[in-house]
Amino acid sequence: MNKNNLVISLVLNTIIFIMVLLGIIFMITGFNFMADTKILTSTGLSALKYYTVDSNILAGITSLLFVVYECLVLKKRINTIPKFVYILKYISTVAVSLTFLVTLFYLAPSFGKHFWFLYQNSNLFFHLLVPILCFISFTIFEKTKLSFKYTLWSVSTMVLYGIFYIGNILIHQENGIVSLEYDWYGFLKGNTSSIFVVFTIILLFTYLIGLAIFKINSSNKQVEVTK
Repeated sequence: MNKNNLVISLVLNTIIFIMVLLGIIFMITGFNFMADTKILTSTGLSALKYYTVDSNILAGITSLLFVVYECLVLKKRINTIPKFVYILKYISTVAVSLTFLVTLFYLAPSFGKHFWFLYQNSNLFFHLLVPILCFISFTIFEKTKLSFKYTLWSVSTMVLYGIFYIGNILIHQENGIVSLEYDWYGFLKGNTSSIFVVFTIILLFTYLIGLAIFKINSSNKQVEVTK
């Protein structure tokens, strides 16, 4: 990574970390700096049930790691950023990109003209700003040479979350019916019969996002990373 890209990446990752931190604080405390809404949001630790929140937390942690290692590189304490940091950034970028696209093409149309609440308060960071900044920073300023095998890692967060989501639904379903209290994203429309089909589709969609981001990241000049 050349110095200009390093500095820009440092700035972007700092902003991402601050946004995620603020978003978490605002969501957990219930602080609203825009309109007051309770849909697809929660206070306290229950906010962790949302993939949106979990993926953004991962993005925030990864961005903080980037900030630390980039500062060390700029101070010439180390020569390169470790490979695992790039892998985590790739995984987290795919995760928040999935959040961005699902919100834009699934959740927003579901709520019609009232979709603006999806981009208010903490969700302004989680659904919009953090995903965009992660995508820009990783695909443009954090070029690296990762093996194609790491594209399989792009679905890791969705696999883990899917196990939790499906398990929660199966535990709380009654005669194949589950309420929105447990199917909070409304993927199943109250009927559990399609649960594994929906999960498979989301996994494939996530992998396609991972392939696209991998391709864009590796399309220009690459740099080697430490093992």
